Parts: sequence; C-alpha cells; structure tokens
Amino acid sequence: MTEALHLAGWLMGAIAVLGALYAIVAGVLVRRDFRRLAPLGVDLPAVTLLKPLHGVEPGLWDHLESFCAQDYPAPVQIIFGVQDRFDPAVAVVMDLKRRHPDQDIVLVVDERLYGLNRKVSNLVNMQPYIRHGVVVLTDADISVDKTYLSRVAPILLSSKDVGFVTCSYVGKPMGGLWSQLSAMAVNYHFLPSVAVGMALKLARPCFGATIAFRKSSLDEIGGFLPLADRLADDYEIGRAIAAGRPGFALPPFVVAHACAEANLRELVSHELRWARTIRAVDPAGFAGSGVTHALPLAMISALLLGPTPGALTVVVLAAAARIYLRREVDRATGFSAGVWWLTPLRDFVSLGVFIGAFLETTVRWQGESLQVAAGGGLTPNSRA
Repeated sequence: MTEALHLAGWLMGAIAVLGALYAIVAGVLVRRDFRRLAPLGVDLPAVTLLKPLHGVEPGLWDHLESFCAQDYPAPVQIIFGVQDRFDPAVAVVMDLKRRHPDQDIVLVVDERLYGLNRKVSNLVNMQPYIRHGVVVLTDADISVDKTYLSRVAPILLSSKDVGFVTCSYVGKPMGGLWSQLSAMAVNYHFLPSVAVGMALKLARPCFGATIAFRKSSLDEIGGFLPLADRLADDYEIGRAIAAGRPGFALPPFVVAHACAEANLRELVSHELRWARTIRAVDPAGFAGSGVTHALPLAMISALLLGPTPGALTVVVLAAAARIYLRREVDRATGFSAGVWWLTPLRDFVSLGVFIGAFLETTVRWQGESLQVAAGGGLTPNSRA
C-alpha cells in the first residue's frame, strides 16, 4: 500500500510540473493575445442584438444598459426575450425602454417550448423579430464598453469566409466569497485555456459572451430550432455556421461576465454543468485539462511523499507559476478576481469539479435536472 501511495505521489508530482510549465506558457500567450484592442470600424452595418432573459440576477440592469448605451452610428435593434409574462426581467426591460425612448427595443414574451434547452426555445421565439442583416447574440450576464459593437461588427464583415465572431470573457465578482471564486475560475483557468487552445490550433471557440453572425447564416442552418435539445447552444451555433462559412474570429479583447454565485452549492452546480458539457462535446480535450491543476496536485504529492526537498520544490514551482499566470491575466485584461490567497482553495475546488465531471452525466439548469448525452445532447433525467 505504501509503495502504491508513493507511486501516486510521484505521478501527481510529475503532472504538477507539467502543469506549472503550462501555466507559464499560458501567461505568455495571454499577455500576447489580449493586450491589443481591435480597431474601430468606419463603415458599420445595422445590427440586431439578441438578449434572452430568465429572471433577474445581481447587476442585470447595468449589464443590459451597457448594450443600450453603445456609441454606434448605425441602427441598432435590441430584442429581449422572456418566456413568462411574470418574469421579473420584464420590469427591467420596461425601465430600459423608458430611459431610452429613442432606442429600438423589442420585448418578446412567448411561453412556447420546443425542446429541453429553454434558452434556445426563447431564441426561437425571438427570431421572427430580427430586422437587420448582422446579428449579435449575448448572454444576459455580460457587460461591455461603449465601443463594443464598433469593434465586433467590422470583424464579421472583414471577409465573406468569416462565419462568426466570438469574444473571450473575464469574470466580474458581484460580491462575496463564492462570487470571487467563480470569477477566479473564469480568469485564471478558462481564459488561459483559450489562449493555449488557440495557439495550438486545438480550439474553435464559440462563447455565449458574444456570437456575431449574419442573419443569412442563421437562415442557412435552419434557425435556432435544430438546437432545442442541445446543452452547449453557443458551441452548436458556431459548429453549425462553420459548416457553411469555415472562418471565425476571436478579437484580442475581453468582455465581462458577472459572477453572482451566493453559496458553495450554486458555485459547484454551475461549474459541474459546464464541466460535464465540455466533457460531452470534447472528451479528449477535457481529459487533457487535468494537467492544469498543478498546485493541488503538487500539494497532494507532497502529502503522499512526505516533505522531501523534491516534493516541496514542486509545490513552490506550481505556486510560483500560478502567481505568474494571475499577474499576466490581470495586466492583460485590466480585471482582477479575488484575493491571491484564495488561489489554493480555488484550485482545489477546480480539481474537485474536474473529478466530479467524470462521476455523473446529470446537470441542473433553470431548476430542471437533465441528462447530458455524448456529444452534448439533452434528455430528461429519469432519476430526478
């Protein structure tokens, strides 16, 4: 038994060293890829913004207001969609309409469902109201600066081969420990993985933080309806559009994603949902991401092997690499999430979520328990 524990300790230590090297490389790539701003466009197209809503999370009014206040010279239509006329988000939209009487704001209230993904059903109901040729779909918890549309729209039209434009994002804590931990996962785990995946040409990201595409491309893929039973709707939209227009663009700037988790249960439930989704659509890539958990693996290795100079050196190396990565992300993006001493706790939670993704295939989303099939399809959870 002792020999097996020592073997496990050496294996974890070796993975931790690889993880530390990964963190250093990721820091260099983040600094390279996210320090530039995309140029402002001159000849700008009319745009329709799609905002599917469900309930009111902290900061919702400010997030939506950032899209209403765009410094954009061409026409902008904003379509908000809800599936319940008593949804509290309706009041937020009505307030925005009063404050922006000249803004072309449309509120769609339609309870029809077409599949297990309620967000997609919402989008199906909103689709007939799209009036402009360029469509930008963003999640409700995203906030942007006034130049956002002026930077995104020209990239989409820069080439006929560009099927969609997507944006990376950072976490913005909305207050409290769990919110900070959630934002740290976005900034210091997710964003570096995007930079590494793009550099190695292993990733073709399409994030709900921003998906800009032509209305004609949406029509070509049959609209949103074919995605009604898919969990990773953002990924599926990108994959479907790429079948007709293979190019895509990831601008060198980030938008902000609000992290509003109020307790451990919300944090773990949310992160498990996305971890299991990623595992379903990219099992090999998800398994390979185990190398990113360098610090907890190094600490577990030191416990198994004892406080030997080699084991402690690996812990120091992993910690230093994580601190370096954090510094580079903060400098490149201008955002900082959580205090530095929360890093070990954040990394142990991330390791637990990684392991948990292999133990179950169920997720909880908008109050429902769903089963995630291979490839990211959804079925009702018969055990719920």
